[in-house]
Amino acid sequence: QSARMMWTYDNGKVKPTTIISDYEGEDEDFKLLAKEIKSKLAVGGTFKDGEIIIQGDYRDKIMKLLQDKGFKTKRVGG
Repeated sequence: QSARMMWTYDNGKVKPTTIISDYEGEDEDFKLLAKEIKSKLAVGGTFKDGEIIIQGDYRDKIMKLLQDKGFKTKRVGG
C-alpha cells in the first residue's frame, strides 16, 4: 500500500489540515482507515473525493501510524 500526505491551510484560512491521498485500494477500506485515524488521534476529519482530510497538522503521527500498518508514505509540500 502507498499513500501521499500533504499539509495545507483549509481554504486559505488559518486552519491547517492534513490530507492523505493516492490510496491504492477500495474506498471502503480507505473510509475505515479514516475512521481509525480520527479515533486514535481524537481529531475531526472526513473522507471526501478519495482523500482523507484531518483537521490539524498531524503529519508525523499519521505517517508513523500508516508505516506501522505497512504503508509506504510520502510527504508532499511543506
